[in-house]
Parts: sequence; C-alpha cells; structure tokens
Amino acid sequence: MKLSTRSLVLTPLFSALTIAGAFVRIPFPLAPLTLQTLFAMMAGFILGPKAGALSQLLYIIIGLAGVPVFAYGGGIGYLLNPTFGFLLGFIPLAYVSGMMYQKKKTMQNAVTGGILGTLFLYALGLPYLYIVFNYHLSVQKTVWDVVKGAMLIFLPGDILKLFLGSYLSAIILKRVRYL
Repeated sequence: MKLSTRSLVLTPLFSALTIAGAFVRIPFPLAPLTLQTLFAMMAGFILGPKAGALSQLLYIIIGLAGVPVFAYGGGIGYLLNPTFGFLLGFIPLAYVSGMMYQKKKTMQNAVTGGILGTLFLYALGLPYLYIVFNYHLSVQKTVWDVVKGAMLIFLPGDILKLFLGSYLSAIILKRVRYL
C-alpha cells in the first residue's frame, strides 16, 4: 500500500488518539469503557479504510512491543488478556467504517459503516473474551455472561460514540481542506 504524505502524518496521529482514548476509562466488570472505539471509527471516516485500519494496527503493534498503551498496560503478554480481541476488532472497525463512508460521504453511510464495523468488533472481541476466560484463566463464563457483560452493557455508549464520531468526522472533513 502506497501512503501519501497526508496518510504518513495522520495515520500515527490516529494511533495516538486511540492511545489517549485508552486512558479515558470507566471500569466495568469484564472490560472497561474507553474512547478507543470512537477514535478507531473516526480513523476510518477521516483517513479512509486502509489508512484507518493501518492506524489501529500500528496502535496494536506499539502496545505488543511493550509500550503501555492499552487500557491496562502493554507487552506481548497482553495477547492473553481477555479484552485483546476487542483491540484486534479496532482494525475491521476502522476499515469497515471507512469503506462505507468513502462510498458516499453521508451521515447515513457513516452510521451504517459504524454499525457494521462495531459488529466486526464484537465478532472478534466476544469469542476471544470467552475463550481466554474459560480456557486460559479457568474463570467459567457462559456465552450469556460474556454477551451481557461485554456487549449489552456497552451498547448505549457505543451508539453515542457512533453518532458523535460520525458528526465530528463530518465537521472535521468539511472544515479542514487538506483532509
């Protein structure tokens, strides 16, 4: 993938925003509520699908390299953290959000892309959480426990972040000419 100067500057910027979003957290029983999904989604809207996904991949690489940029630290051992699947889900969240929005830059496409991207996020995050809890940590969680504690409780916030991200991205893209 050939990156433009714009992408070379903005891709790490969105990685940094996702890092900042990890430190705005509200603890919940299975996973914290953070602003990371907001910035992953906005990366897709503003950078487009490829550079948006790349920004999230860069974020994950930085964290796995040992820099404590995830909500609870960093390092290769984070692969065994129950919430790591959600971090992986940031990549398709950014890609799908950006892909839908780039087709036609409308609020409807942004919302649709955000919803589809969030479905991918949960499709990766929920099974990962279930597997790590049940088979690595030997903490027995039912599928319902995982869905209830790591998805249903977060849906209101995800919906709010979806509309906020769509709105902010539209404003930024309209006001900043070089984006």
